[in-house]
Amino acid sequence: MATLLIVEDDHKTNEAICEYMKPAGHTVIPAYDGSEALQLFRQNSIDLVVLDIMLPHVSGLSVLHEIRQIGTTPVLMLTAIEDEYTQILSFDEQADDYMTKPFSMVLLGKRITALLRRSGQATIAQKMRFGDVTVDFSGYTANDSNGKIDIMPKEIDLLRLLVEHKGLVLTRAQILDELWGSDYPIIDRTVDTYIKNLRKKLRLDCIVTVKGIGYKYEVIP
Repeated sequence: MATLLIVEDDHKTNEAICEYMKPAGHTVIPAYDGSEALQLFRQNSIDLVVLDIMLPHVSGLSVLHEIRQIGTTPVLMLTAIEDEYTQILSFDEQADDYMTKPFSMVLLGKRITALLRRSGQATIAQKMRFGDVTVDFSGYTANDSNGKIDIMPKEIDLLRLLVEHKGLVLTRAQILDELWGSDYPIIDRTVDTYIKNLRKKLRLDCIVTVKGIGYKYEVIP
């Protein structure tokens, strides 16, 4: 998984983001001002930065500028500043994404995952073992000791989506949008059916139901 630098001067918000991203397997490093952020960025191999703009000592935009002098690490601006000028300035300084507060923690997690995927940090192994079952994501096949398992491509896509978001809860709506698109005429219960089939066909106990919300992939010790 990835190493994330969370730059936010509000300690509660910083801690909440860190705690939310840890179950996905990421290493999180908190920073509470711009100077500390730059120091930590130079001292560690950072895969993605979540960056506030209004920071003590050194502003977020200045931090972004310095990061871009070093490399192309994905940077997601997370700020209470909503005006168009600041957003344009952020993208001119080559920010990769921009979210305004108050924000959805689920959406933040999804955007972080998307940025990591684009930068090649969130890729998963093309073949994975789940107990005695081997799933080939690139070949859209699954096998066990008895041979090939009859499984649909969309079921493989669903398993891949959950694995890529390890530890994060995905709502049924998010899964539908990701795999079928928002314009596709399909209902929430379709996701439940696909989950049921995955569990049965691959004998999975790592797909956890979060009652009233959705599902997540979780490796149980």
